[in-house]
Amino acid sequence: MKKEAKDTIIVELGEKLKSYPHFYLVDTTGMNAEKTSALRRKCFKNEIKMVVVKNTLLHKAFENSDINYEPLYGCLKGTTAVMFTNTANMPAKLLKEYTKEGVPSLKGAYAEESFFVGADKLEELASLKSKNELIAEVVALLQSPAKNVVSALQSGANTIHGVLKTLGERPE
Repeated sequence: MKKEAKDTIIVELGEKLKSYPHFYLVDTTGMNAEKTSALRRKCFKNEIKMVVVKNTLLHKAFENSDINYEPLYGCLKGTTAVMFTNTANMPAKLLKEYTKEGVPSLKGAYAEESFFVGADKLEELASLKSKNELIAEVVALLQSPAKNVVSALQSGANTIHGVLKTLGERPE
């Protein structure tokens, strides 16, 4: 590969590192073409951009970045695919489907401004909540007390109305 092509790839990887807030480093060794294309299709459906990279070029892109990716340098061995995403837990959920097969396996990840190194971190990454999930939880928590108050007021109104009606119909 010519130096110009390598420089272009390094720049492209650097742009992806800047444009996507989360990424996973995955070992795809042992996957045949059929399984790899199936994984790519699943990634596409889940809005994950999967790119197979040369470790040295990714290492240089890491070095050129504003963020210090040094904790992930040890993961750059063997076959490496990078899964770029805007939702931190989506690739982990996708990779959990493959845990029985063992391929692909997680090498490391940068998610929610934290580093995760090793395949044992997959469960932790999958349990991360996305921004939309957190917003939904907060909205549900805020609505719950209001629903309880409205419900109590409505049932109280019926009870008071029922008591007054009964007292009004009672002969003296």
